[in-house]
Amino acid sequence: MYSPKCFRNPSTKPHKENGDFEEKETSQRKPGGWKTMPYIIGNETFEKLATLGLLANFIVYLQTKYHLDQVFAANIIYIWSGVCNFLPLAGAFLSDAYLGRFGTLAFTSVASFMGMVVMTLTAALPGLRPRPCSRGSTCEHPTAGQFSVLYASLFLLAVGAAGIRPCSLPFGVDQFDPSTPKGRQGINSFFNWYYFSFTFAMMIALTLVVYIQSSVSWALGLGIPAFLMFGAVVMFFFGMKVYVYVEPEGSVFSSVCRVFVAAFRKRKLKMEEMVGCVMYEPEPVGTKLKLTDQFRFLSKAAIITDADELNPDGSPVDPWRLCPVQQVEEAKCLLRVAPVWASGVICFTAVVQMGTFSINQATKMDRHIGPNFKIPPGSLTVFAMLTLTFWIPIYDRVIVPALRPITMKETGITLLQRMGIGLFISIISMLAAAIVESHRRSSALTHPLPDGLAAMSALWLVPQFVLSGLAEAFNAIGQIEFYYREFPENMRSLAGSLFFCTMAFANFLSSFIVNIIHRYTGKNGHPNWLENNLNLGRLDLFYYFIAGMGVVNLVYFMVCAKWYRYKDTVTNWDEEVKSKADIESKPYQLEALDSKA
Repeated sequence: MYSPKCFRNPSTKPHKENGDFEEKETSQRKPGGWKTMPYIIGNETFEKLATLGLLANFIVYLQTKYHLDQVFAANIIYIWSGVCNFLPLAGAFLSDAYLGRFGTLAFTSVASFMGMVVMTLTAALPGLRPRPCSRGSTCEHPTAGQFSVLYASLFLLAVGAAGIRPCSLPFGVDQFDPSTPKGRQGINSFFNWYYFSFTFAMMIALTLVVYIQSSVSWALGLGIPAFLMFGAVVMFFFGMKVYVYVEPEGSVFSSVCRVFVAAFRKRKLKMEEMVGCVMYEPEPVGTKLKLTDQFRFLSKAAIITDADELNPDGSPVDPWRLCPVQQVEEAKCLLRVAPVWASGVICFTAVVQMGTFSINQATKMDRHIGPNFKIPPGSLTVFAMLTLTFWIPIYDRVIVPALRPITMKETGITLLQRMGIGLFISIISMLAAAIVESHRRSSALTHPLPDGLAAMSALWLVPQFVLSGLAEAFNAIGQIEFYYREFPENMRSLAGSLFFCTMAFANFLSSFIVNIIHRYTGKNGHPNWLENNLNLGRLDLFYYFIAGMGVVNLVYFMVCAKWYRYKDTVTNWDEEVKSKADIESKPYQLEALDSKA
């Protein structure tokens, strides 16, 4: 058993550790500034143009060109989207700890381009996909080789997302000097242009690109983004001479892991022995977190025992045995937000249905607007994106200022309340989807149009897409801002990564639920809820099931919100925000939109 050693606190100066956070070391050249923006923003814009353009219409491509049933196609999309949202966590780690932002962007941009080229080839070369179905015969299934090519393209696109998503925004900020008024103004303008470029890419992808894919040619619709991505990669490398390069600073994951390892190694310490003992507490860089009594087992990592040794500069000889109080509290921050984070997974399980089964609903409805124009099924997702895009400034500039005098809160309502509203709206979106599907199915069975279409306009799907966009506007933005506020400065990069993980696990959970429902419904004379022919299935019951999960999740979230204890710092958060608002307010919006890809 370890005995605590009670003596005067060691060095209070911050020290550097291998793999821990250090001060940024940049090149001595003058910051690149605006002359670097065409290369950086262009690269990000075309990556989004490709992934959004593919994802919006991908289920249609898989069903019409690969002859996959809707459950198989939905599973591919769920898993691919989940991987695309999970890998940025690994990309951020490699960037922070080893490769640096430029190296990560360079490698993953090339991977993204290669993935787009391979995907284009699946549409352009008939041998890479099954032959078209012949009337009166069974459609061919893809061969193992054809599946391999398809999966290879998706893998390369996921690798591209792993580096471009977490690194392009910070790499752009690196090009400005935040210590000068001109640099801070440049950063603020960069966020605006970054947001504009994303909105531009989103609109082009969900309208023009999707229209070309559905109405002209899949090869052309996939080839245009691939060609543009090639130009973006070339532009990105052309900017090498003007970029500012920031050396890898170390990853937050290493410090969190050290805390858990150190606490485990000191697990035999008794709680009563911790009272009155000296903790290892060097002065941190940035906001100092106070030692809390929550998750006290982690506090053992900061207790100095007889077995702990210190270097002359006050740093521990074995950082996997003794950790600063700051690192301990950072690990506690992560544990505190975990239950709240889990509630977001269920919320976005509802949201991700808009990109799969709701698109399938549109294929079985009347999509004509006027006699000559037919809405591509994938373009309906633009209503969710537009709702999210337009609601953000309305909420920020109108709703919040109106609520401040009433609630006496800077954010109008608390972030947890904002997230709870998003959870509630996601339930309503599923109920709306279920009601519309019930009417669509009834219409298709009683008054069918040719090809089993319902005599019902696809515009009836707009409310569920709008509600889905509102759910994101409340819950997604609230989540990211919540993480930013609850984590100290050196963990802010984890805020965006956690939200990406929310989307990843929502897609993985959706795949699991779809497989379970498809396997166990459709017995004893009852229809399979997810029958390949929507008119013979009960998709409305599937939506009701997701809504029921949302109700349980909302109750769980309310319990978590009541239990939650906000972080306690030495420096007041509001004062910190005033000095950093122009740098750190925009990413809340950007990262939520970013996850849609």
